[in-house]
Amino acid sequence: MGQTPDERTVALYSNRFLTEEAPSSTFPAVGASPTDAMRLVAEDLALEGDPARNLATFVTTWMEPEAQRIIAENLHRNFIDHAEYPVSAEIEQRCVRMLADLFHAPGETTGCRTQGSSEAIMLGALSLKWRWKERRETAGLPVDRPNLVFGGDVHVVWEKFCRYFDVEPRIIPLAEGRYTIGPDDVAPHLDENTIGVAAVLGTTFTGHMDDIAGINRLLLDVKRDRGVDVPLHVDAASGGFVWPFLYPDTAWDFRLKQVRSINVSGHKYGLVYPGIGWLVFREESDLAQDLVFYENYLGKTDATFTLNFSTGAAMVLAQYYNFVRLGREGYTYVMRQLQQNARALAANLRATGRFEVIGADAEQLPLVAFRLAGDHADYDESDIAWQLSAERGWMVPAYTLPPDAQEVKILRALVKQSMSRGQVERLTQDIVDACTTLDAKGGAHPIERKQAKSGTGY
Repeated sequence: MGQTPDERTVALYSNRFLTEEAPSSTFPAVGASPTDAMRLVAEDLALEGDPARNLATFVTTWMEPEAQRIIAENLHRNFIDHAEYPVSAEIEQRCVRMLADLFHAPGETTGCRTQGSSEAIMLGALSLKWRWKERRETAGLPVDRPNLVFGGDVHVVWEKFCRYFDVEPRIIPLAEGRYTIGPDDVAPHLDENTIGVAAVLGTTFTGHMDDIAGINRLLLDVKRDRGVDVPLHVDAASGGFVWPFLYPDTAWDFRLKQVRSINVSGHKYGLVYPGIGWLVFREESDLAQDLVFYENYLGKTDATFTLNFSTGAAMVLAQYYNFVRLGREGYTYVMRQLQQNARALAANLRATGRFEVIGADAEQLPLVAFRLAGDHADYDESDIAWQLSAERGWMVPAYTLPPDAQEVKILRALVKQSMSRGQVERLTQDIVDACTTLDAKGGAHPIERKQAKSGTGY
């Protein structure tokens, strides 16, 4: 039975997706040609923002062609199947050992790849809880009231952990002009039920670090004077691939005795596409053995302590590619380039006379956090973010800081490998033009203001 003229035309020109609604609520009754399916997805994605202009995300949006080839050729490889893919498992452990070296681990250690820092934090915090439970049970003490201390500058995953795993969160509030925490903030919250303290290296909000060395000294004093051993976990999701190269003399890692575990995101300044994270313990004993499971249904007996099981090996291999490709020298070179462009953007914004740049003289991630200077009653940072997005294609988030600094609203621009000095100058001019537009129209339209305020956050 032959095709109708219409069917022949569709088959010849392959454009069915242009005149039919995209499947969205019911499972399609019939399929489409490979070209139609590909073009349908591509046309939908064309409506999204340009990753090169997305200054909101910390996540890597560009990799070298050779890295992309490694990823493309290994998307089918299931990392967890160590019996069939033992080299992938070995490469993971090479990365863990390299990170342990980068973070000054004193000896033999352990760790794993994770699905971003969120999983790494969950695992690290679970180990804190289980190790605390072991110590309490050994001493014949109750284990029903664990608490975890951290500042309001942490990522939301820390609060998720506390809710999901029944731990009391002791959240230290921030204040205007003080957007990180130190030992004086932590001290009042510690007691015998504290499973650990979480400190941040490179906050999501302003890119600065908590006073990790000061918190470490406090915990050593508490251990000596009160006999309470409170470990320190460093959330280095963003900063773990920045501080070792830009600020190598700053002690924040395993050089500090109470630092027992560190997480870092390979898909942020580790320069790998999402999603890949890492968890590294100071010593093997810092991983609670009750969290380790053994299985043999993939062909050999393997130990596993991740929350996820099946996952692709491609990003692990891409991370190893970066380590081999760049080394310390290469990572240092890249981070210095990013820092130079961030400083140029900060200087440009200051020069406009319109903005206050937050903490640009301190150790910081390659980003610029800034806010309007003076009184602009007709518009605020959210209105500028809307103007940049709707009219100029830049995604620059505007958001309020955590309690008790919730009255402070800022803008934040991430500087990444894909941002050139020319783009820094263009972004500066577009920010100035956005302000000029708002000046001329007496602020934002109410609908624009509502939409801008609804899109803030991480």
